[in-house]
Amino acid sequence: MRFTDWLKPGIKVKRWIVFGVLGVLLIAFGFTELVTRRVYDIYYRVFYIFLNITGIFVIYTAVTETMKSIIVMINKGYLKVSLDSKKIESLIYEKRLLVKGPKIVVIGGGTGLSTMLRGLKYYTSNITAIVTVGDDGGGSGDLREDLGMLPPGDIRNCILALADTEPLMHDLLQYRFQDGRLKNQSFGNLFLAAMAGISDNFEDAVQKMSSVLAVTGKVLPVTLDDMQLVATLENGKTVCGESQIPEEAIKQKSRIKRLIINPEDAEPLPEALQAIKEADAVVIGPGSLYTSVVSNLLVKKISTAIRRSEALKIYISNIMTQPGETDGFTVSDHLKVIKRYGGRDIVDCVIANSGQLSDDVKDQYQEDNSIPVKVDEKEIKDLGVHLVLSNIAKVNNNTVKHDSEKLAEVLIDTVMEKKLLYDKKKIFEYMYLSQRIKEREKEEKKHEK
Repeated sequence: MRFTDWLKPGIKVKRWIVFGVLGVLLIAFGFTELVTRRVYDIYYRVFYIFLNITGIFVIYTAVTETMKSIIVMINKGYLKVSLDSKKIESLIYEKRLLVKGPKIVVIGGGTGLSTMLRGLKYYTSNITAIVTVGDDGGGSGDLREDLGMLPPGDIRNCILALADTEPLMHDLLQYRFQDGRLKNQSFGNLFLAAMAGISDNFEDAVQKMSSVLAVTGKVLPVTLDDMQLVATLENGKTVCGESQIPEEAIKQKSRIKRLIINPEDAEPLPEALQAIKEADAVVIGPGSLYTSVVSNLLVKKISTAIRRSEALKIYISNIMTQPGETDGFTVSDHLKVIKRYGGRDIVDCVIANSGQLSDDVKDQYQEDNSIPVKVDEKEIKDLGVHLVLSNIAKVNNNTVKHDSEKLAEVLIDTVMEKKLLYDKKKIFEYMYLSQRIKEREKEEKKHEK
């Protein structure tokens, strides 16, 4: 029997770790002597080279034997490792389904787009978010003015929505400074600004940040040009700047009559056009109709690419009207504006909210001249657009938003029904994936309680 056979597994692990440290010391000593002592003759040099080789061999042996000892400890019960093989198999299968999921391009900006992405990433990893860069307010506007960079705010939100990060990292990147010169500035914006400083261009910076945060899919700015929004109101006045347009429309009590971008020939990213061409579905919105949605459609070639794509074109209707942009708008009014700027065949289907809001919530929004968007089914049908109704509203702290999980589920069901119906295998795979996601959500809620 060998000497090590009677040692307890824990002691064996410690001994092999010490043996590995010895290997590190041999390499350190041998390498240092070779570099600093250049007067040695050939025999000394061979000796110290031999020390380095020996050190490498010792480290390799130590690592191998340590792993063997740990396996023995697990088998003998010294280490308790709980592995649910069925759960692991399910997770691996789900990941494979996500990779094979439908290719979905989402176009928009603001919090609405990031909210939808947060739920959509659980159904497919083939997501491309094309995000507006017209923002000129808040922290994004300050960085745009000070550094001459494109506004990072909407892109940051989309990256975080698709990222696989710990809650602490998410909170850190969303943190806004409370005092000093950085007051109200988001740390995530500064992170992206710093990344832009060490990158060739803004697109490269976005991709690097996405890689760092393990983003599912891809986030792209709609253009790299310094794009600004210019609106003409019904009273004939011209307003420049995304943040100023709704404010001036409210102040002057005049609706938006026409929206353009400056420069008008802003070039889209080739990757964005290619993603639209290859997509199974192109999703427009949700978000501010003019400043987040139409602003993307005005970028050269984007609308043409959407119309020419064989993808299912879906518009996600807003739940509430937005003062200064869509006062009194119905769902069909939203569609008419999108068709006006994007073309007649820009939308095949619209997903709208059918859920009811409490009177308290309605009254609170009414104070800001905002009301629920009315679903006028006949007018929608007359526009040649298919209507999908579902309760996709979620109220949190009296704030109405899209329910990211429900919206993603309805969206995927719509894509499956309209676009992927011919592929029965895919349908069964997504049914399984949807069921697994619901089960996991129930488990997480139990753990939270």
